[in-house]
Amino acid sequence: MTTQELVEQIKTKQSFLCIGLDVDLKKIPTYLLSEEDPIFSFNKAIIDATHQFCVAYKPNTAFYEACGLKGWQALQKTIDYLHDNYPEIYTIADAKRGDIGNTSKMYAKTFLKDMGFDSVTVAPYMGKDSVEPFLEFENKHTILLALTSNEGAFDFQTLKSDETEIYKRVLETSKTWENSENLMYVVGATKAEYIAEVRKIVPESFLLVPGVGAQGGNLEDVCKYGMTKNVGLLVNSSRKIIYASTNNNFAEVAAAKAEILQQQMAEELQKFQ
Repeated sequence: MTTQELVEQIKTKQSFLCIGLDVDLKKIPTYLLSEEDPIFSFNKAIIDATHQFCVAYKPNTAFYEACGLKGWQALQKTIDYLHDNYPEIYTIADAKRGDIGNTSKMYAKTFLKDMGFDSVTVAPYMGKDSVEPFLEFENKHTILLALTSNEGAFDFQTLKSDETEIYKRVLETSKTWENSENLMYVVGATKAEYIAEVRKIVPESFLLVPGVGAQGGNLEDVCKYGMTKNVGLLVNSSRKIIYASTNNNFAEVAAAKAEILQQQMAEELQKFQ
């Protein structure tokens, strides 16, 4: 999916909501556990109920890897289901990969070609040759971890090197890499006050913003500091939506939660038009 196609979908749906499909078998409704593939059954129900309110889904691959082969199969079935039924939806493999060049080539092939995701999250710590293999794929995006929403982000990301924070060096350096136009960046909603600084370096790039919802990030602040003329934001919510209920009506309740966020996003979009 091209960036422009993503922007058009955002404008059509009046939403820049990304829903995280982080399926924990201990948290899904217990009746699903008797299904042949409870992970896919859960995802299918969530997708069918919420697709009109969001523009992207982001499975965190750890939740699937933890279930072994059945988990990987459920992940592929989920992506295939999206491609077949909701091809306008943007897909993100939240895999946080990044290794030496030949290994990154295999990771990139796995997620962007073989599994057919539109994008994949990548850690930048190993530098240029660990990221550029992901950037080679046309109409695919690499979402670089820049400033994350977790508490430990302050251990390294905001430390200064020659009076410049590490996360700013990551942003600046990444712009010099081949095919850098295919980059997006992770910037946590719980770090909303930093988004203005991020925008000074990557003024038009899309930002994937986790942390709105269970982690307490503020949507209005994210939009205030991060929105661009082409929106430039994908705001993720996972637990607050998909685990809003563990009863048989879990998908209906998830849809209601997603619609609330979509309406809030529509209001923010109106401010910037």
